[in-house]
Amino acid sequence: VQLQASGGGLVQAGGSLRLSCVASRRTSSNWAMGWFRQAPGKEREFVAAMRWNGGYTYYSESMKGRFTISRDNAKNTAYLQMNDLKPEDTALYYCGASDRIITSTMRSASGYYYWGQGTQVTVSS
Repeated sequence: VQLQASGGGLVQAGGSLRLSCVASRRTSSNWAMGWFRQAPGKEREFVAAMRWNGGYTYYSESMKGRFTISRDNAKNTAYLQMNDLKPEDTALYYCGASDRIITSTMRSASGYYYWGQGTQVTVSS
């Protein structure tokens, strides 16, 4: 499985971006995709995730309300709509996927087996 993330860029504070992550294929009904981010000198941080079966969503509490994850089944694509962006949202955003996710690992990078290359989001003040 290959993941291709896109949609990052430079935006002013208060602006919006929509990230996309396309999976080459989905390998099971227990499929999930998630977004993580990593700023320079910091650990990879959970942002949001979604179970394909049932559409259940999970968010980091610090980003809930500003970020929304969604999917397009036909395109094997997960989206991350990011609104009201802040300079502290600046990071490299990665998408991950798993075909054997369990609820307890939805917010952990260790729960995902496939990763995209990352897309840079830079928010200027």
